Amino acid sequence: MNYTIPKTMAFLTLSAGIVSCTQNTNEAIRPNIVLIMSDDAGYSDIGCFGSEINTPNIDKLGYEGIRFSRFYSGAKCEPSRSSLFTGLYQGGDRAVNFVQILRDQGYYTIHAGKEHFMNWVPESVYAANVNDHSLTFWATTEYFEPPSGEFVRPFILNGKELGIDQIYHEKKPFHKEDAATDNALRWLDEPVSRDQPFFLFLGYHSPHYPLQARPEDIAKYRGTYLKGWDQIREERFIRLKEMGLISENTVLSPPTSNVNKFRGHPGGDEERRATIPLYRPWDELSDAEKDELDLEMAVYAAMMDNMDQNIGRVLKKIEDAGLFDNTIVIYLSDNGACPYDSNRDFEFPPGHPDGFRCQSAAWSNASNTPFRFFKQFGHEGGALVHALMWWPSKIQAGSISHQPAHIVDLFPTILEATGIEYPEKINGYKPQKLHGSSLMPVLLGQKREDPPFIISGWTERFRMYREGDWKIVRKNAEDWELYNLTDDPVEIFDLSLKKADKVIEMENNYNTVQMRFKAESE
Repeated sequence: MNYTIPKTMAFLTLSAGIVSCTQNTNEAIRPNIVLIMSDDAGYSDIGCFGSEINTPNIDKLGYEGIRFSRFYSGAKCEPSRSSLFTGLYQGGDRAVNFVQILRDQGYYTIHAGKEHFMNWVPESVYAANVNDHSLTFWATTEYFEPPSGEFVRPFILNGKELGIDQIYHEKKPFHKEDAATDNALRWLDEPVSRDQPFFLFLGYHSPHYPLQARPEDIAKYRGTYLKGWDQIREERFIRLKEMGLISENTVLSPPTSNVNKFRGHPGGDEERRATIPLYRPWDELSDAEKDELDLEMAVYAAMMDNMDQNIGRVLKKIEDAGLFDNTIVIYLSDNGACPYDSNRDFEFPPGHPDGFRCQSAAWSNASNTPFRFFKQFGHEGGALVHALMWWPSKIQAGSISHQPAHIVDLFPTILEATGIEYPEKINGYKPQKLHGSSLMPVLLGQKREDPPFIISGWTERFRMYREGDWKIVRKNAEDWELYNLTDDPVEIFDLSLKKADKVIEMENNYNTVQMRFKAESE
């Protein structure tokens, strides 16, 4: 990436331009914030959302905080991150990163992990320009150093491209999730030592492909998945109901193959590739296939496990510093699980540091239990994610919210939690109006007004638009489907033919919103 705005200069320029921004006068009461985002983790891929994967640290946050059962993402990496940091579905040059606002109001800010934005996001929003420290990579890279020594994309430390020999890491061999955490923990020493409130973003890449993990983590799960994706999906479905995260009238959706027409295969071994996007009953597979697919999901689980271990290291750091009661922790995934065949070859098995393997569609379908479809889709399997917040002094432990929310709501929530107002002007211009609203009433156990609409899905090909209980969604640029999510939360019964007038009404409303976004961003 070409970072044209020097970090120090960007800070001084934006900082000098803020003319109306208030904060709590007593810095000691302003909460620290840790925002954690996993990458391509499915709805049911953590323990407190029904998984068999060992995620005790995430589960602690969920069980002692609030879990959101109806939290929407952008259905893909870059729209989710763009909306997260700007509070916008769509924006332009007047988009602002909330991290910059926190920093200008006295927060020490750190970004450790993935960065990926839509083209409309200005470079002034990028991590290197709004954080005191940042270690990032753009989109997808390997977890271990590849044999060539060259990653798909370089790591960027405080705006400068570096090799891993120049990146601080404690454990050998280099593993990017561990290294991101190593640097975050080291950088936290400064604000902790001087009682300065801090914001930390942990952008973990797990469990996004390539499927790579440390052997000792893979070994924990080897054999766990020989029971197959059908039984795993059924077990997760039962636990989700027992936990109260899905309603009693929810049924388990039919198994889903990957029908995305816009994600092809790299080529080679065509017979094998033909099975990757398909759902097949587990009992019909050979023992050799079962063993290989058990390994595939064991590596995926190991990646989630490793992420949770690293989250535990950060939580321990905060606890040891005596900051637990005054810290907000937010955890969510950026979209549903990913079923796309980006396997470069099949020479190396899943987990191998020289390999570049992906999760099969049937396992992604299990990850997204109980919903249909996957990452990119505006259907619930792609757009709906597990999400939770932990704030001991404010949130009642064990809370579950079924109120719909979207990732654009986190920006105004963080501002309200910190007592900071959205600036009226930055650098001489008026920033774009935020599209979300604060979740603070929900955190306090109250009912907030439902958002007037929710948008997700990757491009118009897979767009979804929700108003209240009603949702229109399309796949592969086909006609709109229509669902009532109260009656049919897993989108089995398409009502578009029976209620054509409702489809037209919602499509018109969606087009009006899109025109508004365009006008606002100019």
